[in-house]
Amino acid sequence: MTNNPKKTLRITLPDAVTLAALAGVMGYVLYRAITGLNYHWHWESIPQYLIRYDAGEHAWRPGLLTLGLMTTLRLSIWSAVLATVAGVIMGLFRVSPSLFKRQLAGTYVGLIRNTPPLVLIFIFYFFIGDQIMSLLHVEDLIAGLPETTRTTLSWLFGPMNRFSQFLSAVLTLALFEGAYIAEIVRAGVQSVETGQWEAAAGQGLSRWQSLRHVVLPQALQRMLPALAGQFISIVKDSAIVSVISIEELTFQGQQIMTTTYMSFEVWITVFVMYFVLTFLCSLAVRRLELVLQRN
Repeated sequence: MTNNPKKTLRITLPDAVTLAALAGVMGYVLYRAITGLNYHWHWESIPQYLIRYDAGEHAWRPGLLTLGLMTTLRLSIWSAVLATVAGVIMGLFRVSPSLFKRQLAGTYVGLIRNTPPLVLIFIFYFFIGDQIMSLLHVEDLIAGLPETTRTTLSWLFGPMNRFSQFLSAVLTLALFEGAYIAEIVRAGVQSVETGQWEAAAGQGLSRWQSLRHVVLPQALQRMLPALAGQFISIVKDSAIVSVISIEELTFQGQQIMTTTYMSFEVWITVFVMYFVLTFLCSLAVRRLELVLQRN
């Protein structure tokens, strides 16, 4: 039995020089930005857009940027769930023995990956919002719900008067990201050695049982880094739905900048909020990778 020594972080002299040079460059750029730009900074105005005190109700309320971040989270979570479902199904279709399933999945992936997401957003926005929602009388249905139900739904999907736009954005992001997840699933399944399929078949397992119990557990560990990157991409790509007035983080940043002209303060704050969100996602996925490796 051999002991695996823990890896220690070693910083060599070239590493230290490089880090010092980068720190110096960043410090100089920051200094020039503060002193050299013909711009008056107003960082003291930013906290009110993160959290504000409502004097009328004597309570603290989330600011516009925080509300936008909550909408971004809703968009990302729902889109990730639907994209995972669509991606896994289409990814498995891509490696199916059935020609029809392979053709169906290939058409979906090829069509979505070669269409700009902005075009998809407008198609779904006008088709779902103007046609499907009106045909199904969704707004009347929502208006007839009890107040407690509408409150719960607003926590899950945002303001109910914007539900059609929210659903259009979620479906667009889910279909778009699902095409890339499908390719990740396909590549992960095909990366598992043929001998694993043969061994499972030798044990009397059907193709579906082999896929579920033997192939997918091995493929998942290989797919996880790529899937993590795709989930983080969903968070970043959600900014594009601001074009249909979804009040997510980027839209709120645009609105605040338009009214206050605090371009740098607002967009730096939005950048930091996106970075913190995606960085936390990266840490969570890394933790999951370590758990799967131990198992």
